[in-house]
Amino acid sequence: MGKLFDYRTCPTTGLRVDRAAENLIKANAVVAIVFLAIGGLFGLLVALTRWPAVHFLPADWFYLALTAHGFDVLLVWIIFFEMAVLYFASAVVLNSRLAGPKWAWTGFGLMLVGAVTTNVAVLQGGSSVMFTSYVPMMAEPHFYLGVILFAVGALLGCGVFFGTLVVAKREKTYEGSIPLVTFGALTAAIIAVFTIASGAIILIPTLLWSVGLVSHIDPLIYKTIWWAMGHSSQQINVAAHVAVWYAIAAMVFGAKPLSEKISRMAFLMYILFLQLASAHHLLAEPGLSSEWKIFNTSYAMYLAVLGSMIHGLSVPGAIEAAQRSRGLTKGMFEWLRKAPWDNPAFSGMFMSLVFFGFIGGISGVVMGTEQINLIMHNTIYVPGHFHGTVVAGTTLAFMAITYLLVPLIFRRELMMKKIARWQPYVFGFGVAGISIFMMGAGTLGVSRRHWDMTFADAVLPFDYPAAAYLMMTLNGIFAILAAIGGIMFVVVVVGSVFFGKKLAEDEKPSYPEVPPESVAVSHYGSSETLKIPGTIMLVSIFFVAFVLYYFVNWKYLSEVWPLS
Repeated sequence: MGKLFDYRTCPTTGLRVDRAAENLIKANAVVAIVFLAIGGLFGLLVALTRWPAVHFLPADWFYLALTAHGFDVLLVWIIFFEMAVLYFASAVVLNSRLAGPKWAWTGFGLMLVGAVTTNVAVLQGGSSVMFTSYVPMMAEPHFYLGVILFAVGALLGCGVFFGTLVVAKREKTYEGSIPLVTFGALTAAIIAVFTIASGAIILIPTLLWSVGLVSHIDPLIYKTIWWAMGHSSQQINVAAHVAVWYAIAAMVFGAKPLSEKISRMAFLMYILFLQLASAHHLLAEPGLSSEWKIFNTSYAMYLAVLGSMIHGLSVPGAIEAAQRSRGLTKGMFEWLRKAPWDNPAFSGMFMSLVFFGFIGGISGVVMGTEQINLIMHNTIYVPGHFHGTVVAGTTLAFMAITYLLVPLIFRRELMMKKIARWQPYVFGFGVAGISIFMMGAGTLGVSRRHWDMTFADAVLPFDYPAAAYLMMTLNGIFAILAAIGGIMFVVVVVGSVFFGKKLAEDEKPSYPEVPPESVAVSHYGSSETLKIPGTIMLVSIFFVAFVLYYFVNWKYLSEVWPLS
């Protein structure tokens, strides 16, 4: 059979690892981290420019850096890493061989060529159209070509993932239904197909427009279809990082979901309703009907949010149930107090869950409410929100599982363990600060994507409140903190992958610890207990915060519309 069916058995989890899948996971994860470092550097330059006292870059370089930052971290870093997650959740978790490794490598090559091509176009200076690349702004043709190649490569990766599920089912490498982690990855892949198709539908004609073969692209049609890709790419992230939460809970605690069926239903709700969340970028558009806007900002949004709330209860609930079954039953929070907070896989995952819910989730629902949306959508509140979802949520979760992938997939001992222990806290609190202070500045009216909030060269002078300058200064300081956390991550992971002690085939890593029950990641089944008072208390705190924040924003709205 040759190398195509070459396996090893993981000494920690007992899972059978297909070497073809292992090599693809390594390649995608390494390239992802390289682009995280590049995109993070551009992000730091953007934050230092938006900091009024520093104002680091001139205007043309600012918009160039903003374009590169958006593309490299919102698409390239995250989708490369998601390919690694898809191959892990299919071939490794299901004990299966990978379907079509050559197709997977072709997809990887197209993604890499596309990512480099678009970065070159941006750095050449003629494509500073920012992440959204709204027409009638026109980028160079190879900007669009690079994005299209990247998307086609990602589509091939999704195809390999679907094929691996078929192979695993046919060859009976698992019993019963697919495990929840694989189901979450399947949700992400289904959303990815919709996302990439939407991108192709609008970016191919835009490429033809940039080379002069198409005379006109309607801006509203472009914007509507583009957001089916732009916002839906975030829905891939949500499904993938929730799957990662479940995977880490299973691998660190042997935790099973409170109810496998209800968690699956929550993932299904993502497929059915989360796509509609992109509507909040279009609520000020005159070409869309009021009925469509009202449906999207009410019924559809409630159902999408319900899915995330189910996961927000189920993941910490599963951890609490697993901890209590080990005897940590004193009081409401002994299970949480005695959790392995020095294990970066757990600390990163738990902070991802908390920050995603409290910062990204609450602000997303507020911003998705049609009336409130009108007073904040073109402010820096919007990037504040998606730094809460994509960075504090997705990126932190992906960093957390990397600490498990290094010993389990790369077969290397983790280096610089002290730095690894601190990294999730430094990065997590850095990005939480970025999100909170951007949203604070946005609430005070600071515009998004603007080079100079002082309007120093404007004919008509304008000044924001002093508090807005404070918020943007704090945003800059926390961006530096997040950048330090990002550097710590890259140094630890790259150092470990290339220079860490090699683990023998049958050798278990000493850190981070993975218990024998970690095999729960590859099994279908629910937790045996529903006694989770600590989780219920945490969820109650979340609801109170949600209601208070919602009330505050309606109060702001009442001041804008004085209908007394």
